[in-house]
Amino acid sequence: MQFRRLAASLLGTGPSRSRGPGRAALLAACIGLMLAGCGLTSDARAQSSRPPAPIGPTPSGPAPSGPIRIKVIGGLAGVSQYLRYEAPFWQQRLSQITQGRMTAEIEPSDRSGIRPAEMLHLMRLGVVPFGTLLLATAAADEPELAGGDLPTLNPDMQRLRENTRAYRPRILRTLADNYDIEVLAIYTYPAQVLFCTRPFASLSDLDGRRIRTSSVGQADVITALGAISVVTPFNETVSAMRNGQAECAITGSLSGNTIGLPDVTSYVHRMAITWGLSVFGVHRPSWNALPADLRQILRQGISELESEIWAAAERETEEGLACNAGQPSCRGGRPGRMQIVPVSEEDEHRRRLLLRDVVLPNWIERCGPACADAWNESLGASVGIPARP
Repeated sequence: MQFRRLAASLLGTGPSRSRGPGRAALLAACIGLMLAGCGLTSDARAQSSRPPAPIGPTPSGPAPSGPIRIKVIGGLAGVSQYLRYEAPFWQQRLSQITQGRMTAEIEPSDRSGIRPAEMLHLMRLGVVPFGTLLLATAAADEPELAGGDLPTLNPDMQRLRENTRAYRPRILRTLADNYDIEVLAIYTYPAQVLFCTRPFASLSDLDGRRIRTSSVGQADVITALGAISVVTPFNETVSAMRNGQAECAITGSLSGNTIGLPDVTSYVHRMAITWGLSVFGVHRPSWNALPADLRQILRQGISELESEIWAAAERETEEGLACNAGQPSCRGGRPGRMQIVPVSEEDEHRRRLLLRDVVLPNWIERCGPACADAWNESLGASVGIPARP
């Protein structure tokens, strides 16, 4: 873990697309460290004191005889995406679909010792060759990555699927061209919705309330509604509600249930404010070092994993709402007694105004003309809201 922190300290936190001699030397050093402890290895290396063999076929000889072993940084610990889907895939299914030729260890990102702000740069260097990247966090360095899940853009799963499909080529191109990352999947967490202690019938009723947020984009929306954004870590949300620091909170419909929000709130809105897109990507030199047939097997397997995670996110969004309200369909959560606030025509109208007049212009201001072009090329026509640089 120390070498990851060393690489991160050398990198700093700002974006860098320069590939000068200094960067090349650092890249070579980090890849050496990666092969020693974080990336692609073979069983043959574990049984020999010789330097590690290259991965896959090389011009000078055949591939290592033992199975290829990789280390993967996954999503957030303790949530369904990691526990039910990511970890079983890498720990069990990978060996099955490759017939024992490849195995993996996986570690959740929030227990890996890597700060979220470092992940993008460490993947570019290959220090983390196989990793899951939360796009909302990566957008601090590369704002264009946030375009597919801007707050108020995707109020339901259908529109999230459509808009992610349309914006996907921009995400793939940005990560490939600027960070040397091959994207193999885009995942989504369940919907982030609004929980409140006091009654409200629409978004317009939130004026003056203190609302827990977790991103700049969410704060833009809350401020535009006349409310007060209170940035609070997820694990402190319930205590913030209990002590009066916040009256409402934006968080996942099911994860909010899991941490006990039904005990301190009584109303939950059905509209998704955001979702939480993440990318599973691979450092391209590490990816290209794998045998071609294994790359194809991995693509197919990870594509199936991606579909499973999306289906689960849709199911768990509804399950979270059902559990918060104590409905019979509640299965994976704790039954509450909350009232579900439906999305009104007024809410839908207000949502579009927020996207057009607040969220999109603020994103373009942070991101620049390239993001306006990205939006207009991929989403402007289908959403019906053009971006102006």
